[in-house]
Amino acid sequence: MKRVTKIAAAPTAVSKLRVAAYCRVSTNNDAQLESLDTQKNHYERYISARVDWEFAGIYYDEGISGTKKEKRMELLRMIADCKAKKIDHVITKSISRFSRNTADCLEIIRKLLRLNVTVFFEKENIDTGSMESEVLLSVLSSMSQSESASISDNVKWSIKRRFQNGTFKLIYPPYGYLWDGNNLVIEPKQAEIIKHIFSDVLSGKGVETIAKELNAQNIPSKKGGRWTPTTIRGILSNEKYVGDVIFQKTYTDERFVRHRNTGQQDMYMVTEHHPAIISREDFEAVQCLTAQRSKEKGIGKGGSKYQKRYAFSGKIICGECGDTFKRRIHSGSYENYAAWCCNTHLSDKASCSMKYIRDDALQMAFVTMLNKLIYSHKLVLKPYQRTIANNSKDKALGQIQRLERLLEQNLEQRETLTKLTTQGYIDQVLYNRENNALLAQADEYRANIEAINTNMTGDVSKLSETAKLLRFAEQSDMLQSFDETLFTSFVDHIQVFNRSEIWFVLKCGLTLKERIGE
Repeated sequence: MKRVTKIAAAPTAVSKLRVAAYCRVSTNNDAQLESLDTQKNHYERYISARVDWEFAGIYYDEGISGTKKEKRMELLRMIADCKAKKIDHVITKSISRFSRNTADCLEIIRKLLRLNVTVFFEKENIDTGSMESEVLLSVLSSMSQSESASISDNVKWSIKRRFQNGTFKLIYPPYGYLWDGNNLVIEPKQAEIIKHIFSDVLSGKGVETIAKELNAQNIPSKKGGRWTPTTIRGILSNEKYVGDVIFQKTYTDERFVRHRNTGQQDMYMVTEHHPAIISREDFEAVQCLTAQRSKEKGIGKGGSKYQKRYAFSGKIICGECGDTFKRRIHSGSYENYAAWCCNTHLSDKASCSMKYIRDDALQMAFVTMLNKLIYSHKLVLKPYQRTIANNSKDKALGQIQRLERLLEQNLEQRETLTKLTTQGYIDQVLYNRENNALLAQADEYRANIEAINTNMTGDVSKLSETAKLLRFAEQSDMLQSFDETLFTSFVDHIQVFNRSEIWFVLKCGLTLKERIGE
C-alpha cells in the first residue's frame, strides 16, 4: 500500500511596515537637547516593540528653526529615503515639531503621500493615511505657525527696543566698511571706489556707465561678482556713507519672508553712528541729481498711480523672490487674456524664474477656496475661532501677570537699595550703578508687557475677522463666480509658489492652499 507524506506549507513571510521617526528641537541649549534625547529613545523603543513594524531609523535636527524646511538637513534626508522606498510610515510628536510653516507642512505631507508614505502626529492624533480632508491639518498647521509667529514677535520687539535706544549692532557692513567686532570701520581700498562712484555721478555719468567701467577694471563687487546699475543705485542712496544708519529698512512678515519696508513698520535713524566716507554736501547733491533725472524720465519712486486698479493689485507675492506681481495683457493664438507676472522676473529673468499666472485662474481658485470654507465652516472655522479665543488670551494674561510680579520685585529692590544708601551702608557710586540697572530692567519688563498687549490686539483682530468670515460662510450659498468685494474683505494677500500652487493668506490668520491650472 502506498504511503503519502503530508508536508506542511512554509509559513508566508509577513511584510512589515518600515517605520521611521522625526524629531526636532529649535535651540542648542542643554534642556532642549535632553528633550531630543528623550524623544529619540521613546521612538526607538516604541517602534521596535511593534511586531508588525520594522525600525527604519530616527531623523533629528538640532538647534534648527521649524519655519523653513530648506534649513533642516535631516528632514530633507528623510524625504530622500522615502523617495528611495526605505520608509513606509513616519511618526512625529506634533505638527509644530514637524513644521511651523503651513506651506512647508502641507507640501511635505502631499509629497510623502504621493510616495505612499503616511505620517502620524501623536499630539493631534492625525494620521495622513486616513484623513478625509486636508482642511483640518491646514487649520492646525496654521495654529502652529501662529505660535512660531508669536515667538518671532517677542524677538522682534527686543530688536525694536535696541533700535529705539541706539544699542543695536550693525554687524553686516556695506561695501567700503569692515566690522571690527564692535564698530564699523572704513576699508580704505573700497572707500576709494565709493568716492569714485559719487564723483562720477556728480560729473554727469549714469549708473550703467559706471557699472561697465568698474567691471572693465575687474573690480569685484561686495559679494565678489559683477557690478550692476541696481548695485550702484543702492550705494548712491545708502545713508551709511555719510556716517548715519537707518534701522529696519526691511521686515519679516508672518510667513517669515523678508520685504522692503515702505511704511509697514517704523524705521529708526541714528546720526553720526560711524565714520563717514562721503560728505553730507556731496551725498545731498547726488540725491537731488538722481531725483531730477527720475523726474525727467517720468519715474516716480514708489508711485501708486496703477497700484490699486484691480482686486489683485499689490496682493500677489512671489514665493521665490518676495516681489509683487504686475497685471499684463497676453496675446494668445485665439484670445487675449489678463495675466499676473512677477516684477523681478519681468526686469531680470535670471534673478527670478517665476512665470505668469492667468487672472481667470486666480479668480477661480478664490471661488474654490471660499466654497470649501462655506461647505466645511463647522469643521474648520468654529474650532479655529474657539482656539484663538481661548489659548492666546490665557497664555498672554499669564505672561503679563509674571512680568507684573517681576516689576513689583524690582520696585522692592530699588526701595531697599535707597534705604541702605540713606543709612550709609552703600556709597553713592554703587547706588547709582545698581539703581540704573534696576531702572533699565523695569523698562524692559514694561516694554515686554506692552508687546504682549500689542500681540493680544492682533489676536482680537483675528477673532473679529474670523467671526466675519464665519457669519458669511453660515449664511451664504456656494459662489458661482468671482466677487471682488469678498476677496478684498477676506484675503490679506496671495503667495505664489509656482504656476500650479498658490496660498491664500486670510485676514483671520488662516492660510489655505489651492491648485490652479496653467
